Amino acid sequence: MELIQNTPDLSAYLAADEVIDHDHPLVRETAARLAEGVAESYAYARVAYEFVRDTIPHSQDSGDLRVTWRASDVLEQRTGICYAKAHALAALLRAEDIATALCYQRLAHDDGAGWAVHGLVAVRFNGAWHRQDSRGNKPGVDAQFSLGGERLAWVPDPKSNEVDYPVLYAEPHPVVLSALKAASDRPQLWKTLPTAL
Repeated sequence: MELIQNTPDLSAYLAADEVIDHDHPLVRETAARLAEGVAESYAYARVAYEFVRDTIPHSQDSGDLRVTWRASDVLEQRTGICYAKAHALAALLRAEDIATALCYQRLAHDDGAGWAVHGLVAVRFNGAWHRQDSRGNKPGVDAQFSLGGERLAWVPDPKSNEVDYPVLYAEPHPVVLSALKAASDRPQLWKTLPTAL
């Protein structure tokens, strides 16, 4: 699949905003701590990825009812769904000048009743984009950081109307951000999750 930037300006994938707030002191401190003793950007990207994947539980897996969406809040509260974790990872990577995009998949619910949009990131190395899924591993999910072939949490099944969206966004998709901001808790968010982009 060819990944398509929604803006040709690569600097947009390094920018800070209200969601990917890599200018926030907590994001800067976390990035600096993760970068200690790391020799180059590829190694830092792997460390940051594993930090978000492994130390910030997906709120459904942990049973946490809080909804986070801003990267600094995800790092502070140590919880988030896939979108929030992608925002945190993007902020940590952009804090160290690694171009990072937000990207999405449309996946069927486990019970087969409908779909939900799933969030992940893509990092730019060696002139190409590489998607990474920091959702968090669990039985049946084994996502890994990789530049040599995708190791995502899920591979969409076109027969089930699942989709890999090819667009790489510099900012969160508006329908995703609206759902996160409007939800008072995760059960409410589950009722309003976007089903498509």
